[in-house]
Amino acid sequence: MLRIMYTAPLMRILVIEDEHRLARNIQSYLQMEEHYTVDAAFTGEEGVQKALHSTYDCIILDITLPIIDGYEVCKSLRGHGISTPILMLTSLTDRKSIVRGLNSGADDYLKKPFEFEELCARIRALLRRTPTEYDTVLTTKNIVLDPNTQEVTKNEEVVNLAPKEYALLEYLLRNKGKVQDRQAIIEHVWGELEESLFSQTVDVHVAYLRKKLGHDLVTTVPGTGYLVSDD
Repeated sequence: MLRIMYTAPLMRILVIEDEHRLARNIQSYLQMEEHYTVDAAFTGEEGVQKALHSTYDCIILDITLPIIDGYEVCKSLRGHGISTPILMLTSLTDRKSIVRGLNSGADDYLKKPFEFEELCARIRALLRRTPTEYDTVLTTKNIVLDPNTQEVTKNEEVVNLAPKEYALLEYLLRNKGKVQDRQAIIEHVWGELEESLFSQTVDVHVAYLRKKLGHDLVTTVPGTGYLVSDD
C-alpha cells in the first residue's frame, strides 16, 4: 500500500521578531524541519497587520520590539478577538516580565537564547492544546484527506502524494467552495521564503494533483485561480 510522504498537516506560523537574522533562521528551520508555512514580520505593527489579514495556527512573538513592544502587540491581537496561540520570546528573565507577558494574553514563553528543538516542542504543545479544525477529515467527491494519519484516498485506495502536492490539496480542501488565487496559494503552501516562485509553480502542482486524483478535482477559474468543490 502506498503512503503519503508527508509528516504534518498544513500549519501556518507567524514570527514577529525585529532581529532579522533570528527571524529568518526560525522561519527557515520551521519550514525545513517541521514543514510549516512560516511568515515573518519585523515590527509589532507589521505583525498585527499580518495577523489581522491572515489566519495563523501559532504566533511566535518577541517581547522587546521597537515602538510597539510584544506586550502591546499581544493585547492588540486579543483585543481584536484573535485567539491564536501566542508563544512569547524573551530575554527578560525576571518573574515580573514573564507574568506581564502571560497576563497580556500569551499562552507560553521561551527564554532567549533557546534551542530550535525546544522551540518546536513548545509549538507542538500549543497546537495540541488548541482545538482546531485540523482534526476534521476533509472530503470532496470520492477523495478523502485525513490530517490525523496524513493519508489521502481515492475510492478508498491510498494515493501517494509529494509533500507540496499534499499541502496544496489540503489548502484547497480547507477552502472548498472558495476560489483561491495563485498568490494566496503560494503564500500559504510555499511560504515567504519562496519569493522566486512563479504562478506556473502552482499550475504544475495542480496538474500533478489532477493526474493522480482526477482531472475534475480542481476547477480552473480563468483570470483568477483555482477552486475545489463538490459539484
